[in-house]
Amino acid sequence: MADRIVRQHEFGWMRIGPGPIGRVEESMNTKLIQLEDLKRLLLVAAALVLLMLGLPACGNKDNVAAKSEAVMTCDTNDGLGKRAAMREHEFDIVKDDAVWRSELTSEQYRIVRLKGTEPAFSGIYYNNKEPGVYRCVGCDAVLFRSQEKYDSGSGWPSFWSPAEDAKILEETDTSLGMVRTEVMCGRCGAHLGHVFPDGPRDKTGLRYCINSTALDFEPAAADEQP
Repeated sequence: MADRIVRQHEFGWMRIGPGPIGRVEESMNTKLIQLEDLKRLLLVAAALVLLMLGLPACGNKDNVAAKSEAVMTCDTNDGLGKRAAMREHEFDIVKDDAVWRSELTSEQYRIVRLKGTEPAFSGIYYNNKEPGVYRCVGCDAVLFRSQEKYDSGSGWPSFWSPAEDAKILEETDTSLGMVRTEVMCGRCGAHLGHVFPDGPRDKTGLRYCINSTALDFEPAAADEQP
């Protein structure tokens, strides 16, 4: 009796016949399928590990492999209700929420008022090398300068120090099940990003990992450019 073709799968056509050869082929194909399923499970597990390592990515410049939309990341979306409440009395500039919404774009509002994070390598300033200063989108205060900006490879604008006399507020952030140091504008409370102790060792050793969306860049005047 001729062998029967019973189904097609990723390894080709499986033949199951009445004799021992058919049974051997079925057994081999079943083992191959089980092996492929195991490989898929291992890949999924590895992807989950990378995702967990990439969550602080605003973060960890060594985890740039996880810079996908999944690593969007250090977004504090889990705390939009809990952490969105700004302690307005601590800041020089205080505005009603309706005013902030009218003055900022929806993305700016999500970042600076709801403490969100833009995806890595998506911001307009992460690769900006022009001389100038970076101002807060919320109050126009000078926060950072091009002199202290460097390429950290993280996908976010990185500075080893704020601008001289910049009013920066740093606060412990325990969202997403980890401990980080949040960076905010000291004048209006805008969420800027986070600071990490893995910056240039010949400078401050710090890396201010900042959202482009939280900044406005002002190019240096022609007579101020090097």
